[in-house]
This record gives sequence, C-alpha cells and structure tokens, in this order.
Amino acid sequence: MTEESSTTSQLSDAMTTEEETTITGGYSVTSSSSPGSEFYFHLAVIVIGVVGTAANALILYALVASNQHKKHALIVNQNALDLFSCIFLVITYTVRLCNIRLTGWIGYWLCVLILTDNILWCGIVGSTINLATITIERYIKVVHNIKLRNWMIYSAIAFAWIGSVVSVAIAVFLTSTVINGVCYVYMFINKSDELIYFFWHFTSFYVVILLIFIICYGRILLVIRRQAKIMSSHNAAGTSTARTQSNQMQTNVIKTMALVSGLFALMWLPNHICILLILLSPNSNLDSGYYVSLFIAFLYICCNPFIYATKFDPVKEILLGMIRCKKTNVACTETNMVTLSSGPGGRAYVSGSNQ
Repeated sequence: MTEESSTTSQLSDAMTTEEETTITGGYSVTSSSSPGSEFYFHLAVIVIGVVGTAANALILYALVASNQHKKHALIVNQNALDLFSCIFLVITYTVRLCNIRLTGWIGYWLCVLILTDNILWCGIVGSTINLATITIERYIKVVHNIKLRNWMIYSAIAFAWIGSVVSVAIAVFLTSTVINGVCYVYMFINKSDELIYFFWHFTSFYVVILLIFIICYGRILLVIRRQAKIMSSHNAAGTSTARTQSNQMQTNVIKTMALVSGLFALMWLPNHICILLILLSPNSNLDSGYYVSLFIAFLYICCNPFIYATKFDPVKEILLGMIRCKKTNVACTETNMVTLSSGPGGRAYVSGSNQ
C-alpha cells in the first residue's frame, strides 16, 4: 500500500480547504522542505535504491549470461521486478526531496503516479505475487513431479505484472487528489473503509503469501529429505552421477528461493504491524518506528541480489568468472607496464619499453 511508503501525517477527519472541499481521512505524501528524520530517511532510501539497482542489474546480466533465463524464467522475472522497484524507489524519493508544488494536469499525474508510490508499489506487489508463483511452481515440480508448460510460466509472469497494476493503481487513482499544491492519497469516505482496505491488502499480500511459503516449502523439504535417503542408499549401489548433480542443482534453487521467501516474511512484518498501530491509534507518535520498519522493508529489495550471488550456483559462477577475468586483465596490464630499474651511477633507466 502507498500509505506504507508515504509520510504518516494524517489529516483531520474533516478538513476544509479554501475551495470549501471536505476531505475525510487521507495522507499527505508531499515531502517536508525542512531537514529532519524524514529528510534523512529519504536520502537513505535513495542510497538503498541505487545499490539495489546496480546489484539487481548485475544479477540479471549473470542470469542471462548463464542461460538461466531459459531454465528459470520466473526467477529472472523476480529479479526484473526487483530491479524495476529499485529504479522507481530512486525516482520516487528523489522527486519527494525536490518538494515540488503540484499544479495543473502535470502536477496531478506526478501525484498519482510518482508521489503516491503508485508505480513503485506496482513493482513491489508484482514481486510478491511472482515470489508466491515461484513457490507454487517449485511445489508442483518437486512434490507432484509435474513440469509446467512454457505458456503457463509466461502467463504467470504476465499475471504478476498485470495483477499488481490492477490491485494497486485502482485504489490509488480512486483515493488520490491534489489540494493547494499538496498530494494526498487514500482519501477514504470513512475510517472503516480505510481499515477494510488495509486488512485486504495485508491478508492478500502477506498472510496468504506467508501461508503459501509455509505449506509449499514444508512439503518440499519433506520430499527432499525422503529423496536424499533414497539417493544415499542408491549411491552405495552406484547411481548415475548426472542424476545426482541434477537433484543437487534443484535442491540449490529451492534453498535459494526459500531463503528469499523467509526474508520477505521477516523484513515486511514490522512495517505491517506499524501501519496497523497507526490506523488504530492515529494520535500515537510512531513516526520513528514507521521509518525504521519501512527502511527494513525496502532493504529487502536490495538484499535479494546478494542471496542469488552467494547461493545460486550458475549466477555465482558467472560473477566469479567476471572477478577472475578482471584480476587476469589487471595482472596482464601490470606485466606489460614499463618498469623502472636503477642503472649505474644511481640513474634510472627504462627496461621493456617501446622507445
């Protein structure tokens, strides 16, 4: 929800503007020009976005270079969604720091698309949907030994993008407005509608996703343990090495995605709890806790690439190869460099140079 990434300063239940327009509820998402905790929070988020953009772009390159985009299209889509989210994380919070006064249709679209985190949250929610899809795909493949067809995979990828736009954008467009140059979002008719929307979002994109993780990966781990026992007994009789390596690669992918899923559950929980407390107690002073919880949630997007780099073998091999190549080039450069040696009489002369 955009309220999870907006300033949590609530409007009064009935605020009247100069045009005598009545506003019920809502959140201001225009940044304050005075430096403070909010200002430094925005700077920190921009740093996270820059690091996440670079890391996700590098991992995406490694996935394509290792031909994993053909074998693991959903994982590539997960990385693409995280890259998309990081890019708009930088754009959104940079625009907020500019503290632009919104006027005309340009101001309106800047409000509903950028300042309300509309596009940013489309990426984040799409990433969540895709993460659940990966879990279900792994469950079907390991537990039921069924490999999804390519059209099913590509349909799931399209659903992650389209479903996120529908679930986020509609609510933002219906509840956002610009008043006196300030962007407001989630202008619900009454408090109950606001709570209903929050619980729908929390249930759909956290509780249900968490249940999918627990059920699917729980069953997957049981099957893997059973297969490991069978493989160990077969190894004594001489099992195919190729078969063993294939099972090991599959297990590695599952462990990687299970770690990504576990971090999602852990790092998004504080933010959901904080938002709930703010909705139930609007007068409570939870600004610091809110910023910390949101910082942790955004940090999750930046953490994923490092998990792929350390746990996903094909990506790790490409990255290590890039490092080795760089070291080799540096060594070759140093070998071909002109070396200075001390000559007779203490004078320096050049050896190995093309004079």
